[in-house]
Amino acid sequence: MESLWDKTAKMPRFDPLTGDIQTDVLVIGGGITGLLCAHFLQEAGISCAVIDAGRICQGITHNTTAKITVQHGLIYHKLICKYGTDIARLYFQAQDQALSSYRQLASKIDCDFAEKDAFVYSLNSQIEIEQEANALRRIGSPAIFAENINLPFRIQGAVRVPKQAQFHPLKFLSSIAKDLQIFENTRALKVRPGEVITNQGKIKAEKIIVATHFPLLNKHGAYFLKLYQHRSYVLALKNAPDVKGMYVDASLKGLSFRTSGDLLLLGGGSHRTGKKGGNWRELTEFSRKFYPGAEEVARWATQDCMSLDSIPYIGQYASDTPNLYVATGFNKWGMTNAMVAARILKDLVLDKENDFAKVFTPSRQILHPQLGINLFESTLGLITPTAPRCPHLGCALKYNKFEHSWDCPCHGSRFTEKGKVIDNPANGDNK
Repeated sequence: MESLWDKTAKMPRFDPLTGDIQTDVLVIGGGITGLLCAHFLQEAGISCAVIDAGRICQGITHNTTAKITVQHGLIYHKLICKYGTDIARLYFQAQDQALSSYRQLASKIDCDFAEKDAFVYSLNSQIEIEQEANALRRIGSPAIFAENINLPFRIQGAVRVPKQAQFHPLKFLSSIAKDLQIFENTRALKVRPGEVITNQGKIKAEKIIVATHFPLLNKHGAYFLKLYQHRSYVLALKNAPDVKGMYVDASLKGLSFRTSGDLLLLGGGSHRTGKKGGNWRELTEFSRKFYPGAEEVARWATQDCMSLDSIPYIGQYASDTPNLYVATGFNKWGMTNAMVAARILKDLVLDKENDFAKVFTPSRQILHPQLGINLFESTLGLITPTAPRCPHLGCALKYNKFEHSWDCPCHGSRFTEKGKVIDNPANGDNK
């Protein structure tokens, strides 16, 4: 299973760490968030190093659909109702600035960057679409209600936001990475104040950024309660129509569409990691019904960290961990949120004010309905008397017959049939 991006780009390689080093800032995790953090810190004149347990951009980053948009489902009406207009506007402005940052960087990088209109559609409710369009206009977006879209089924309506973007993430990141200090195949084993112990040596750093998708420290921040993980699937189809835009269903389990060259990227089949879902079967059935002449040329799957309130956790890792920072919980919108995180964390590291930091702070209120669901799933996983168990916190693993893996329904760790770790928060193999 290889993503379209892997098939059409080559990432630079970096040697492992050899012995002990010292740096101003250490970034743990070589995905898009970690690389952008390092890029902006280095640009600001800060000594910075990046470590990755494997190869850079071979975790979640290479499996994205790579949409760069302020539209994150039907989020803005919910944010206004929950937190007020000011917070919703700041969230929107942070995403809009992220889009502008990509546009500026991509102007110097050959990465298939293209402006596209973005649509969130609903199959069931015109009212929720109208509410979202009104919320977006209220906070400064030129959002438009659309009755019809260029997809082969009826909808109740869609929110269209013009001049969003899509790109080739690995072409973009291969250019970003080439000038950074990166150590691949260097796994963080212990994180202490001012230093990280790896399998290749010790790194002393005044400040540390954890950009490992799911945070690796359980002792601080309660991220094992504040996050759960969600899988979704993608088919790349040849001989399918050009949908002339980027689309996503308002439902978490709905479908996603965008083009890449002459290919249609069809996403969906979503489910909580470790649970049953539609996976590629759902996408294949849809393709046969609506695009009978299409030919599959690639398929892949991805995994997303979901926060309690649909806002990522970006900032100080926990109240008792000064100089330790985190970025996680991007809720399926990793492209803009990675850029938002890099901008915020750069300012925090430099002790500068950032207008958006308060929106994303990890120390905000956690009493949301999703917390109860996460607690229930964790408890169920712990008391289920089966083997194998996840080395993260001991939950029972479930076999995923479609991907031939063992998956944890508690926190989303995944392992091969032989026990090798695929996705964190587990920081080692299942023995």
